[in-house]
Amino acid sequence: MHPGPRFAELPPPPYYAVIFSSQRSPRDEAGYAATAARMVELAREQPGFLGYESARDAAGFGITVAYFDSEANIAAWRQHTEHAAARREGHRTWYEHIELRIARVERAYGGIRREQT
Repeated sequence: MHPGPRFAELPPPPYYAVIFSSQRSPRDEAGYAATAARMVELAREQPGFLGYESARDAAGFGITVAYFDSEANIAAWRQHTEHAAARREGHRTWYEHIELRIARVERAYGGIRREQT
């Protein structure tokens, strides 16, 4: 899922994180960028979608974390027809290796570092 904000604006926990780690294949296959953009567009329309964060390095290793309010809404996103087709194409063409993890976020904290005065 690209492009997007660096940090997702999320509600207080609990919520769920779908962590997708991938290594792109060395081939620059046609359709990847357009499909990735379409998945972002579709995900934003899904019930319970809260936001996402994504990064990819120059060697093609990437991590995308999509946040949802429930496991049921994650399952519904997985069943979405276009998303399922994109996953199949990813397995077949775009990725050498993937890992998917789903976690419940119980605590979240952070913020912007401010200069000490």
